[in-house]
Amino acid sequence: MTSIYKLAAFGLLAVSGGSFAHGGEAPTAVQPRVTPVTQKDMPDAPGKEIVVITVDYPPGVVEHVHRHDANAIVYVLEGNIIEGVKGQPDQHLKAGDTFYEGPNDVHTVGRNASKTEPAKFLVFIVKDKNKPVVIPVAEGGH
Repeated sequence: MTSIYKLAAFGLLAVSGGSFAHGGEAPTAVQPRVTPVTQKDMPDAPGKEIVVITVDYPPGVVEHVHRHDANAIVYVLEGNIIEGVKGQPDQHLKAGDTFYEGPNDVHTVGRNASKTEPAKFLVFIVKDKNKPVVIPVAEGGH
């Protein structure tokens, strides 16, 4: 596993405690599972890279508040998820749906819509090579 993937997985897991998702839901003890797919430099955009990961949401999982400082597109592979960024309505997504997060968005809602069924999605991230994949955000989303 390359260091970017280790950082992505660690970042998603390490910042999960202490922040509350929009709507007052605390992150759950069981956290999403992040699996690296690929990482590629963008030769036509020096200093930029594409990172692709899959994220598995166990039933009932609620993620921490975070941001990416990147352009990220989520593509739902299976199940139903609720995603939202600060200032926008939450979106209920099912297999085949997409969700976009911009570099300045704060990801306030990330959860599995089901308490009994898992969900899985693919995330395409375009970011600066020297930036982390996940940046924790303090409670309140600032």
